Amino acid sequence: MNLISILRRIAAFALVGTASVSAQAPIDLRVALVIGNSAYTRAPLQNPANDAEAMAKSLKSLGFDVIELRDGSKAQMAEAIAKVRETLRGKQGVGMLYYSGHGLQLDWRNYMVPVDASLAKPADVPEQTIDVGNVIDAFKTAGNRMNILVLDACRDNPFAAGTASGKGLAQLDAPPGTLLAYSTAPGNVADDGEGTNGLYTQYLLAELDKPTAKIEDVFKRVRFHVRQKSAGRQIPWESTSLEDDFYFDDARSKAAKAERDRLASSAAAREKAFAQEKADWDRIKGSKNADDLYAFLKKYPSGSASELVQAQLERLSVAQVVAQADRFGETQNPVARRFRTGDSYDFVLREGLTGLEKRRFTARVTEADDNFASYVGAMGSDDKHTTTVAGAIINDSTGSYDPPFTLIPGGEYQVGKRWGGRSILTLRSQQKLWIEYSGRIVGREKVTVPAGTFDAYRIEFEVLAESGLRRKTTMWAQPEWGFPVKTVIEDRARSAGTPDILIRELLARRRTQ
Repeated sequence: MNLISILRRIAAFALVGTASVSAQAPIDLRVALVIGNSAYTRAPLQNPANDAEAMAKSLKSLGFDVIELRDGSKAQMAEAIAKVRETLRGKQGVGMLYYSGHGLQLDWRNYMVPVDASLAKPADVPEQTIDVGNVIDAFKTAGNRMNILVLDACRDNPFAAGTASGKGLAQLDAPPGTLLAYSTAPGNVADDGEGTNGLYTQYLLAELDKPTAKIEDVFKRVRFHVRQKSAGRQIPWESTSLEDDFYFDDARSKAAKAERDRLASSAAAREKAFAQEKADWDRIKGSKNADDLYAFLKKYPSGSASELVQAQLERLSVAQVVAQADRFGETQNPVARRFRTGDSYDFVLREGLTGLEKRRFTARVTEADDNFASYVGAMGSDDKHTTTVAGAIINDSTGSYDPPFTLIPGGEYQVGKRWGGRSILTLRSQQKLWIEYSGRIVGREKVTVPAGTFDAYRIEFEVLAESGLRRKTTMWAQPEWGFPVKTVIEDRARSAGTPDILIRELLARRRTQ
């Protein structure tokens, strides 16, 4: 069996994607607006002013020009936003907002509450508060290369009933080139903290004090720390559309940048790093101790096994936050069983370049429990495949994968979410080869297939095999189902040439329980 055939069979239910190569963005102008509102006449807060002072100091040490405002009125907040916009205008810089204080949501918009606000009815909200969208618009007008918004603003709403659409802040997708970070999940409230700083900001400051990690890893580590400390009652949330990696150290630490470049370019260094992560994964993959899982995730927030460990943690230590329905009215379950015994899917497989039908077949889930699922017929054969219940492939007729490679996120689907890593495929002949992959949820869109029109998440993967074969896979999937409604697979060898394209579309699907 040639390698192209092997990798096509690997794809069984959706196939995979590849590790992206990251590069530190060039040093550029960085401007941060830091606001901390504590002195509310009604329901004052203990820590936001302290949070702002500490955050401003931290960001200055990292090369940001900081505009700081504490206990700001609406006019002062609007003036500060305008100042940031003008400072950044035309510089292709990085804009950042850090806000700590009261915040609320109304009709799928999020608002920062000035200390002089007196909210008695919904109409008061846009009149007396600052729409977070105003900051995003200011950054857009300035022409920023990248934007970071951090909102530690999810306390209980102390104002009149009806002034907010729900608890906390609303779930929004990050605009292009932006990372949105909330101190807790949408629709939930955060702890103001018992010490000098709020719980979320306490850990964010600690991570910024060791700034050699990528921005997404910084916020992932903060999330794991806060979740562990709060026993699952507070879980930070991020939405990102960043295309480039970003490091808070501003690349001014030559030693740190040199080490990153070495790791990115050295195959031996990557092999060593993977071997260490796999050894750590082997030690904790069967653990029932949540602390073991937290320790692994803090060390490898974006590692090859991180999605597997997060899915394991979700089942071992159930989150105490209340899931909020998104603007489509859907509520996702992070521990959803995407495969259920008896599920069946009818598919048609077509040649991508000609559109000609190759065959029709039925994929059937033969068994599934809270941990694993088995299915047959995913690409038209009776080969048996085993996955985690969240969808990471463990083995199939080609061989086994260690660690299981993650085709879809282990938890919630979220636009902008990325994952990736490496897996070792052991063929039935006992030959071993590596596969590197990365995936990203790039958007939510309607897709039409013979079974009908579906509102689905578009997921894009790239995969690189040890032989040099490359694959791009695009899927349209729904969180509650194990198989996507449509999959487009493009195989290309090391040299350029016409790709081998297959399209698999859903004809029908049935769920018996």
